[in-house]
Amino acid sequence: MKVIKSILSIAVVASMFSCGNQKADVKSLETEIDSVSYAIGLTMSSQLKQGFDEVNKDILTQAIKNGLDSTNLLIESKDVQNVIKTYFQKKQASKMKEQQEKAAKDAEAKFGENKKAGEDFLAENKTKEGVVTTASGLQYIILKEGNGEKPADATAKVKVHYHGTNLEGKVFDSSVDRGTPTEFGLNQVIKGWTEGVQLMHVGSKYKFFIPQALAYGAQQKGADIKPFSTLVFEIELLEIKK
Repeated sequence: MKVIKSILSIAVVASMFSCGNQKADVKSLETEIDSVSYAIGLTMSSQLKQGFDEVNKDILTQAIKNGLDSTNLLIESKDVQNVIKTYFQKKQASKMKEQQEKAAKDAEAKFGENKKAGEDFLAENKTKEGVVTTASGLQYIILKEGNGEKPADATAKVKVHYHGTNLEGKVFDSSVDRGTPTEFGLNQVIKGWTEGVQLMHVGSKYKFFIPQALAYGAQQKGADIKPFSTLVFEIELLEIKK
């Protein structure tokens, strides 16, 4: 991260100078060394301001003095980089979380009708004959039951044919239409697939109704999968890859 590199470079620059005894603030720059020293200080402060607005100036000043004197260090030199890195990783994670929450909120304001349409559809669909609803809300119909083995767990790799549509019946992806089966790990797909395919024996064909929370949630995937879309897949489990 740029800020971390800047802070570490500041430490290197600072180590090239000695601070001597504490003096009162100077009012003018008398020599070239005075000007260079002041310019370096301004550069250091400018770099610190980039993405780091919570600095404790008193502790920062103390740390520079301790570092130059190599005395009374409150953090061991070997731990300095890790302390800085950990702080900025947490800050970045927090910022990303805020951005994701805002994006989800904005998406719901714009596409909230998709969520309601999916909820209404699933509420009615679960009352239909043959529809099974799992604890997660995933729904399915058994179109054909096979007699082969089941995937051992969510890390299994499988070979399938599938046909995916939205609630309006528009096809957004289909290995059937392409004429070529697909292979993937069950831990590499949406939650509805991960759960659903583990229910199937090789040779089975199920129709799944996947709630938006088990699909792509607030994300948009291509032109035909809007945020909060409930998805419908017909999946045929052809093989469990070894």
